[in-house]
Amino acid sequence: MTVLSQRALNRATLSRQWLLERRPASALEAIEQLVGMQSQAALAPYTGLWTRLVDFDPAELVGLMHDRSVVRLSLMRSTIHLVSATDALGIYPLTRPVHARGLASNQTIAPLRATIDLDALAVAGRRLLSAQPLSGPDLGAALAEEFPGYEPAALSRAVRDLLAGVQVPPRGIWGKGGQPITTTLESWLDRPLTPYTLETLVLRYLAAFGPASPMDMQQWSGLTHLTEIFDRLLPQLRTYTHEETRRRLYDLASITLPDRDTPAPVRFLPEFDNLYLSHADRTRILADAHRPKVFTNNGIIKATVLHNGLPIATWKASLTKSTAHLELTPLTAIPKHDRGAIEAEAYRLLTFLAPTAQSHTIEFASVP
Repeated sequence: MTVLSQRALNRATLSRQWLLERRPASALEAIEQLVGMQSQAALAPYTGLWTRLVDFDPAELVGLMHDRSVVRLSLMRSTIHLVSATDALGIYPLTRPVHARGLASNQTIAPLRATIDLDALAVAGRRLLSAQPLSGPDLGAALAEEFPGYEPAALSRAVRDLLAGVQVPPRGIWGKGGQPITTTLESWLDRPLTPYTLETLVLRYLAAFGPASPMDMQQWSGLTHLTEIFDRLLPQLRTYTHEETRRRLYDLASITLPDRDTPAPVRFLPEFDNLYLSHADRTRILADAHRPKVFTNNGIIKATVLHNGLPIATWKASLTKSTAHLELTPLTAIPKHDRGAIEAEAYRLLTFLAPTAQSHTIEFASVP
């Protein structure tokens, strides 16, 4: 088996993630290539697409959300993802065990879980959400009328893990936003769930995040016992050995890896980008020493700047109608000769985020 260095693995992953060069593709093509985009921060996918695509226009994604070509719902790891409608219908049934574990382990709904008929709760939740999109509090209040004696918030939270619930616009719409309003995936798309096979999902994962191990995919998806699926697919795959860990990595046989010395340009990633959430061993993209500066104690994954394929700073934008300011906090000292390329990309990002602002400014904070 070919041995892959850490740098070779870095470049391979960046290539799959469309971070070595911007692609002249549609937003829908990008979302499907990435097998969805992390969307806890509702507007993060816009920056994620801008950094990966040539001339991305936010109106394109807005249109896809309004015509229901893409949807936002809880999928991998029971977290909110933006995915194509087809992928939502195919992937959600495979993630049901992940949602079931979330329901079983959530201590805030333990009293409810021990005494309520979950099947009846799911039927009631589906009926209410199919009739009209509802906020969490409104759904909880409606469910409490049918299940008296239970906390409305607990009822609403349980339904989240029992059903495929889509967060409908204006949530996630550029320049608008709003609280999560949910309906069922099947009623929103007027189509039934059409489950993918696990083999299909493994191949999609490798196309977006490979070369990778079964443990890496388990980290990305929340699913377990995937080694047997990888082994079953072995005739269609190529295997590598990680130079440092000696771990076996799998990949699609049809993909040729980029040269390990391929230049990696400056790229700005949004909060929660799946680049950081899709491998058990994140060192291909994030040094262990920098992880506490990117992953916060309260579960936030900060927006980052990639330089030469690795995060070199976190960033935060402050926007008003007239001003746009971007602050970069280095993870380590940034050499002066590298600042020009970072500043140039930062100004391009601010122009994207606030095209009508009269002032765009960049600030480098001191190294923490």
